[in-house]
Amino acid sequence: LAVAFFRGRWLDRTLVVVCVMLMSIPSLAYVLFGQWFLAFKLNWFPVAGYEQHFPHYVPYILLPCLIWVFLGIGYDVRFYRTVLLDEMYQDYVRTARAKGLSEKQVLFKHVLKNAMIPMVTNIIMQVPSLMLGALLLESFFGIPGLGGIVYQAITNADFPVIKAITIISASFYVVFNLLTDVIYVWIDPRVQLK
Repeated sequence: LAVAFFRGRWLDRTLVVVCVMLMSIPSLAYVLFGQWFLAFKLNWFPVAGYEQHFPHYVPYILLPCLIWVFLGIGYDVRFYRTVLLDEMYQDYVRTARAKGLSEKQVLFKHVLKNAMIPMVTNIIMQVPSLMLGALLLESFFGIPGLGGIVYQAITNADFPVIKAITIISASFYVVFNLLTDVIYVWIDPRVQLK
């Protein structure tokens, strides 16, 4: 939101450059840097491992979650910036400015509301990816998850497990697509389910 509000200024340009740099770094580099610097050198997190019960596994998943956020933040900020800037140049925005609304009012009352549909789609469609796990993170941090199960099933040619994971993945995507459509109606009353 700040990037769209300060478009064309130094903050916008700086954040775009940072986002492109974050997108350019390979995911393996994030994992290795996180394990070496944050876990090994600074000793903020465990390097690897996992414990089963609730309070005990939290320290083990903090670093992988942090790395997961950094893996997607460059793409997400650029996507949201593009969506907001596309809306900023619509006719209704020019009309709102002509009525005397401030830039803040235009951005928060009009632009953000109309830009919510692609944003919601992007956010909700990332949830199945999170649920199905990240094979790279799971394998490097020794966390048991669906990614590791898929990898073992593929290497061992365990077709029933591969079929089950495929059905689970497809079900997640169908359910979250349906959820996205339902949320569209809530966000924008012009959209109707038929």
